[in-house]
Amino acid sequence: MEGIRIPLTEKEAEGFVVPLGPANLVFAKTDRGLVGCGAFDVAALERFGYPAARVRPAEGSSIRDLDDLLAGIIAVANEPAAKRGIAPGMTGREALELL
Repeated sequence: MEGIRIPLTEKEAEGFVVPLGPANLVFAKTDRGLVGCGAFDVAALERFGYPAARVRPAEGSSIRDLDDLLAGIIAVANEPAAKRGIAPGMTGREALELL
């Protein structure tokens, strides 16, 4: 699996799309945390102190690719992510900028 570079204001994130039959596992990570599709259990990652947020689609019924992820709306952010300023309602790109 190879990551796709996502340019951010002050650094880059690495994005991934993993085909899983009828759905894709989509996420992007920085050196400080992760923003992912609805398949991610951000509460489980919180137990490791890892900042993570889950997005819902801004349009359509699912997150299919990295464009959907970046445009998606944060639905849930775990406590480590919230401490970095990530909150429900912001976009996936805005959340990645804070990581």
